Amino acid sequence: MRIKCCGITRPDDARYAEACGADAIGVVMFSPSSKRSVSPERAQEIFDAVGPFATTVAVSHTRSPEDLEQILALHPDAIQISHPFVFREKQVAKVIRVIGRNDPLPADCDAVIVDESHGSGKEYDLSHARYAVQRSALPVILAGGLTPENVAEAIRQVHPYAVDVASGIETAPGIKDHTKIAAFITAARKSVP
Repeated sequence: MRIKCCGITRPDDARYAEACGADAIGVVMFSPSSKRSVSPERAQEIFDAVGPFATTVAVSHTRSPEDLEQILALHPDAIQISHPFVFREKQVAKVIRVIGRNDPLPADCDAVIVDESHGSGKEYDLSHARYAVQRSALPVILAGGLTPENVAEAIRQVHPYAVDVASGIETAPGIKDHTKIAAFITAARKSVP
């Protein structure tokens, strides 16, 4: 099972998540309503804190092409976006599209993330998540309300490509709890035979 720890705001948390076995580190940018949103400079520090085998993901709800250019200038491995930007040329970064319950399954990306929570802790919709996994030709990532206590059952019920956690491993928005990070990763890994 692949695991993304998202909403990372401190390099130390990124290093710890990677050391515990996280496959991807997510950093929120250009999302002023999020308490986890960081500047491009801080995002670069966080990305630089992890080794070459950790996937760096820039997460944004921006609608601005200029913001998107600044994000891509950081050279993340992937971008996770909710706005339906159209890419005319092949991007260097992989594109992960965020979908909610009433959104169609996109084909113009590298993966889909089922997420109506956006870091709020709102639990995913089981029937929609299962539908997305069954119907999508692309890898489906599950997010929304995942915690160390419920991630194993979510994986067994949905069978996603990966899981994504933010608030479920925090003491406050953007402040990660290292004990919860380790517990989440352990629970997710044990859920797969």
